[in-house]
Amino acid sequence: MPIAQPTRELSGGVKIPVLGLGVWQMAAGRETEQAVDWALEVGYRHIDTATMYRNEEGVGAALRRSGLQRDHVFVTTKLMPGRPSAARELDKSLRRLGLDYVDLYLIHWPLPLANAHVWRQLEGLLEGGRARAIGVSNFGRDRLAKLVGSSAQTPAVNQVQFSPYHYRRRLLEYCLEHEVVLEAYSPLARGQGLNDPTITAIAEQLGRTPAQVMLRWAIQHQAVVIPKSSREERIRSNAQVFDFELTDADMQTLDALDRTSGAAKARG
Repeated sequence: MPIAQPTRELSGGVKIPVLGLGVWQMAAGRETEQAVDWALEVGYRHIDTATMYRNEEGVGAALRRSGLQRDHVFVTTKLMPGRPSAARELDKSLRRLGLDYVDLYLIHWPLPLANAHVWRQLEGLLEGGRARAIGVSNFGRDRLAKLVGSSAQTPAVNQVQFSPYHYRRRLLEYCLEHEVVLEAYSPLARGQGLNDPTITAIAEQLGRTPAQVMLRWAIQHQAVVIPKSSREERIRSNAQVFDFELTDADMQTLDALDRTSGAAKARG
């Protein structure tokens, strides 16, 4: 039976599924298509790709093969900064995906002197309906605050590295205060946490996998998670995170695993 999962509401009333499949570093073609096939079969309804991943075509092929209605799957892609026209870049992404619109379009990473200019272009795409929501990725607290303070439209999402090892507390607090959904990429710390004794001890106590514990930690911090995997058993296992909860003590124990530097914490 497909998983049932909660959503978070973005600005404008758009709802984003809490769990998605990230396809970063997946090979174009069969690897991407097979992973998306498995994810959609299990019940994932959120796929995250990007221009620079070079696998948008594979995502689109799997979506078409699934037979699911377009409005039943939340699709994110990202603008590679430095391109002169966000509109032209989104058009190219839509052609590769075989879609008329994306649910979320993100600035993939900040450009110190061009964020406001690029953001105004994304606001135009939102008004034109080719993106249902717009946001940013890899923005620290200060850059995000600057953009929020100078823009008509607050970013709906900030997608950043976020895991027990990268617990960006100040950035999370800022996002929650300003109704920006924090979306966690690399929520499994690229596999680093799967053998961590602290994480495995909690997992064994709960009868769960370390990956499930790490994903649940991020979800209970009100983040959206997009774990990447191209293995069927892990895609299925990663989806089993909505039928248990971590205790407050477990959350505090996992919070304490944060390894970000003092400078990174100060930036958020």
